[in-house]
Amino acid sequence: MDSLLFLCARRVVSGSSLPAVPPHLYPVLFRAAFLDGRAQALRALVAEWPFSLLSLQRTVGGRDLLRPRCSKLCLQTVIGAVVEQLRTDPDEPGPPASRCRLRVLDVTGLPDDAAGRSPDGMSVWSGTVALAKACVEVSKHHRECREFQKRGAKRHKGRSGAGTAAASPRPAGVDVHADFFVNRTSYGILRDALQTGNAGPLRLRCREFQAEKLSVDGIVSLLKSLEPCGVRRVDLRFRNLGLTGLSVVLLHLSQFPDLRSLKLQYSNVDVRRATPELVLGIRCLARELGKLPSLKELNLGSSRLSGNLRQVLCELQAPLESLELAFCSLLPADFAFLSQSFHAPALKRLDLSGHDFSQSLLQPLRQLLEETSASLLHLDLMECRLTDSHLDSLLASLRRCSRLQFLGLFGNSLSTAGLKDLLWKTVELPELRLVVYPVPVDCYKPGLHQRRSGSRWILEERLDRERLGAASAELGRLLESSGRADVVWTYNPYGHGALDYFSL
Repeated sequence: MDSLLFLCARRVVSGSSLPAVPPHLYPVLFRAAFLDGRAQALRALVAEWPFSLLSLQRTVGGRDLLRPRCSKLCLQTVIGAVVEQLRTDPDEPGPPASRCRLRVLDVTGLPDDAAGRSPDGMSVWSGTVALAKACVEVSKHHRECREFQKRGAKRHKGRSGAGTAAASPRPAGVDVHADFFVNRTSYGILRDALQTGNAGPLRLRCREFQAEKLSVDGIVSLLKSLEPCGVRRVDLRFRNLGLTGLSVVLLHLSQFPDLRSLKLQYSNVDVRRATPELVLGIRCLARELGKLPSLKELNLGSSRLSGNLRQVLCELQAPLESLELAFCSLLPADFAFLSQSFHAPALKRLDLSGHDFSQSLLQPLRQLLEETSASLLHLDLMECRLTDSHLDSLLASLRRCSRLQFLGLFGNSLSTAGLKDLLWKTVELPELRLVVYPVPVDCYKPGLHQRRSGSRWILEERLDRERLGAASAELGRLLESSGRADVVWTYNPYGHGALDYFSL
């Protein structure tokens, strides 16, 4: 229920103009204007913002409120209002055009509407473009003003004989803290904004950097243009960098002292066949990873590291809290190293999807779970060829993970009976909140669950939805009868946001 103060704020921002109000009321007015889509009020509030910082998440109320109402128009209005303030000519006579004291605009952590769920939503990709265009526009205007001032100074010198005209005060700038999402389409405008715009009054500061399908040269160019302080995550996706390209990129990451997360999935690193060149490349990779003192999260998904995990991680100076090694072709020796390493007792997130735990890797997995049990919050074992008997042998180790919050088992060959047994034996885990289970094998029409290579449409065609509905309902009843209705069990693997392991 909304407070009386917020209800009054909504009434105020609905008017044609804003009355004079004390500074402490600006945040609640901004929140009401943003959530109600009052563009005119937003412009007026930003124009006279009485604080040095404006954080959208903190002022509006966090991602839960921003998600359904993060209007593209509202965000563009805020950015446009900041641009308008910075375009004001400081040489105009008379009193200042604004009492705005804004120096930092924080738009980090905004929800993504890339799927177009809302007609007014803005995706993280288009949000990055909007910020970059604003930065370039302000920079261009700033340069034009400086050129005009220089010409005016020369004319003044010629008329008065004075040596130089008094330099005009440089307008106070605004730092925009944002998460950058860039692909080949938006690369050019972001590059221009970083390389030319950051010398002007509107300066982009990156917190999280995600690049998709960019060349090595493009990635390096953007990394070199970022302000080093404050970058906490670099995520490079869907680019076959290879070991050589990856090593080139990593050479430029040591400039980021606050880098805590590095995601390098699908980099096409294959070190299964040892050659002198590969050994040298692995040493280079390990050395550069060792230069990241704040690194807590590492994703090497789909890199074929068979037998080389120790060599890759050996230079790290501090234990990792999140390690994603999905589809990395790991061997028992890799699991033995990880179990004995200083990473094991610190791991909060572990993703080992895509490994065959039906044979020689099952015991190494059990040992690893024993070593990580005191800290583990998130365990993903998607498509690991687990059956009821394999899961039964893992249960003793799983039940020792007393802090576990997420368990992912999608894509394994488990039955309804096996899932019921898992549910009964894990309800005692006090912090467990989400289990993503596979469609039980007995919910397919006969013969299908034996066909591992069946396409998705064939799986859909052969799915017995009545049986699946009955199995889901039974799991729900078991949760209620055990007093754990707060735990979500679902066979839908999508739409579940990962925890932020830097804020835990």
